[in-house]
This record gives sequence, C-alpha cells and structure tokens, in this order.
Amino acid sequence: MSENKKKVHIISLGCPKNLVDSEIMYGTLKNTGYDLVTEKEQADTIIVNTCGFIEEAKEESINTVLEAAKLKSGKLQKLVVAGCLTQRYKDDLVDGLPEADLFVGSGQFQNIDDILEKAYQGDTQKTYFNLPTYLQEESTPRLNSQFSHRAYLKISEGCKKRCAFCAIPLIRGNLQSRKIEHIVSEAKLLVASGVKELIVISHDFTDYGWDLKKKDSNRTDSPYNLLKALSEESGAQWIRVLYLYPDGIDEEMVQLIKNSSNLVSYFDMPLQHINNSMLKSMNRRMTKEEILACLGTIRKEIPNAVIRTQFIVGYPGETAEQFDELVDFIKEQKFDRVGAFQYSTEENTKAATLPNQVSEDIKQLRYEKLMSVQQVISKEKHNKLVDKTLPVIIDGVSDETELLLQGRYEGQAPDIDGVIYINEGKAKQGDIVQVKITESHNYDLVGTII
Repeated sequence: MSENKKKVHIISLGCPKNLVDSEIMYGTLKNTGYDLVTEKEQADTIIVNTCGFIEEAKEESINTVLEAAKLKSGKLQKLVVAGCLTQRYKDDLVDGLPEADLFVGSGQFQNIDDILEKAYQGDTQKTYFNLPTYLQEESTPRLNSQFSHRAYLKISEGCKKRCAFCAIPLIRGNLQSRKIEHIVSEAKLLVASGVKELIVISHDFTDYGWDLKKKDSNRTDSPYNLLKALSEESGAQWIRVLYLYPDGIDEEMVQLIKNSSNLVSYFDMPLQHINNSMLKSMNRRMTKEEILACLGTIRKEIPNAVIRTQFIVGYPGETAEQFDELVDFIKEQKFDRVGAFQYSTEENTKAATLPNQVSEDIKQLRYEKLMSVQQVISKEKHNKLVDKTLPVIIDGVSDETELLLQGRYEGQAPDIDGVIYINEGKAKQGDIVQVKITESHNYDLVGTII
C-alpha cells in the first residue's frame, strides 16, 4: 500500500447479504493496513455498496453516491460505487455517474484492496466487472459490523428460482452454496469472538445445497443438515434463519426447530401473494393450498412460532377481487409480522412485459389498506404479550433515549422488526435476560428485567 495510510468509509445499502459483502471489504482493507473511519468526512476513500433490487432502492443508491461526491471538495480522493446496482447497470452507470472514480461489481469487491492500491498509484482503470458473483471462502477476511453479540452468516450466493418480478438472478447469478463444514467453521469463529445470535441469510434458505449435490451426489449439504450442524456444533445461543420459502419447509425441518433449544422459532417466509392465478403469474410454483398446508404444519407443531411474511401489491393483472382475497387471507392467518411492497417494474424481468399493469394510485391504495389491516393484527398480537415474561437479548442503550435499554425477544429480528424498550433493571449489551412485558404498541413493546 502507498506510504500514506488511507482512511476508508463504507456506506452499505440494501439487505443483510449486501452488508456481509461490506464486512468482507472492511476485513480485506483492514488486513492490508487501511484505516476504517466511522465519519465519511474523515475519509480519503468512500465506498458506497449499492442495492439494485427495486426502484426505491436504486434511487437511494444514486442519491447516496451524489451526496458523497460533494465531499470531493475536501479530503475525499476516491469515490467507489460497488455492489448490485453497479453489477446490474455496468457501463450505463459509469456514463451516468462521472462523479465516481471506480465501479466494482458484485463479483470483484473481495479484491477491493488491490483495486484501490492500483488507483492510488495512478492506474486509470475505472471498472471491475469480470466476475459475475463471489462466494466467500473459509479464508475470506471479514470484520463484523454488527453489535459484538450478533452476526449475519451468509450460506450461499445467487438463486435457482426465477420469480417473474425479481432481478436477483440477473445480478447475483445462479445458486452457489458454501459447504456445510465451511459455514460451521465460520460460525464457530464468530461465536468464539463473542457472538451469541447467528442470523443465517441467503436468497433462499430452503434451496441451500441443491447445487452442491448436483455436482457431487455424495454431498449431504441440505437445509436440514446445515441447521442440525449449526445447532449442535456452533455454540450459538440463538440461531435465526431468514428467507425460508414455503416450498422447502417440511415436517422434518419443523420438528428440528421445535426440538432444538437454540433454533429460534421464527419463520421468515416471503409468500408474495395467495391467489393461485397471481402465484402462477409470479412463477412462484406453489399453490394457495400448499401454502396453507405449510402454515398448518408450523402452527400445529410450534403453536407459539412467530411467522413473518411479505406481499406484493399491484402486481400486473391483480384484480380488486384477487387483492381482497389476499387481505382476507391476512385477516385469517393473523401473521405476527407483515411487510409489503408496491410492485416495481424491473427491466429484463418477465413481469415487466405483462399486460394490465396496475396504476401507481391503485398500488398506493392497496398498500395502505393491507398495512392498516396488519397494524390492527400486530397490535392484537402484542397485547397478548403483556404480563408475559420472555427471554430478551440486550442490544444496548435505546436509540430513542439513553435512559432506556433496548432488546429483542426471539420473535424480533434486528432491523426489520420492532424492539423491546426496557425501563427497569440493569444488563450489559449481549446479555440474555428475562423481561416482563408491561406495555404494547403497534410494533414495539415495553418491559422490565426481572
């Protein structure tokens, strides 16, 4: 590296999978002598790790780059645009963002130290796209950016499904799974560093290992075997899995979660719709009847399981009757957590070519109605928790005020669900304590340590 040690600041946008990529860049740069700074104004180099999933995320990415570019009048020397948006739009983005110095695709971020070093030595190359995706290895450096007691554990890259509305396979490619032994090895290292909660992430957990077994029929990598190995070998106290598609949740997996004390009974299942015509048009390859059977299995075996899902409103061709069917389904199922997206037209996806596109006004109205229905359900669910005592992991001092602690019970994933504000009792960050719930709100709870 050049004699003057460079200060780097990374802005990570989008999903936790993108955050892990940022953590790999952090680890790589730290290992090669760069200073990592928390304030962007102090940085010689700013890296914006972008998201390119939906229109709103793309706009946020572009605006963040333009905001960072203003610092070029001061200390900032190199502005790097990395991640999904860069990979997806390549040369178009280079032409549209002359403010940026380097463009690094989703298959090149692991080489960020070499890329920066060459740039600081005068190399004029601006674009690095020659690999479609990168699958981390056992030796890949990574610096956990979460609270020290929790970490994301990425088990695969890409996706084998081809949902009609989704551009992820165009950006991240086909499914590439890490081997179980490598994942467990990383999990052990994270736990040894103080992590108590592992959050398993991928684009689709329930397809994990399919590609490995296709290449080698002797491999035994599967969602069940991975969960079992993590439960028995990692040493983590809480293991939470995100992005379980209902077509891969079977009774064997549900029984494993039910009978393993450190596998959190939290099912994050993006259903997207419930009307069979909509599901077929979305290329979801599941029917309403199969989804209901899956939900029935979970609730029969684990009555207290927390189920989180998400839906798309205003998908091309969605009629008022089909939307009403979705709303009725939400009322009947009473999900613990629901997120919703207004359909976003993504170029080069099948859904973008479909007739009967829904107007923006109707999308907004449907979104508001769906979320208002869920708000009532969420409040009812939270009211039932009042006076109950729950194990809670302490994330630290509250974001709202230094007078309160903030934590989560097993039914709350970080950053996407609500929190528990603790107004009585003492605990350290990372402690798992018993908390009696004293108040409930639409998305958050209040309690005291007992």
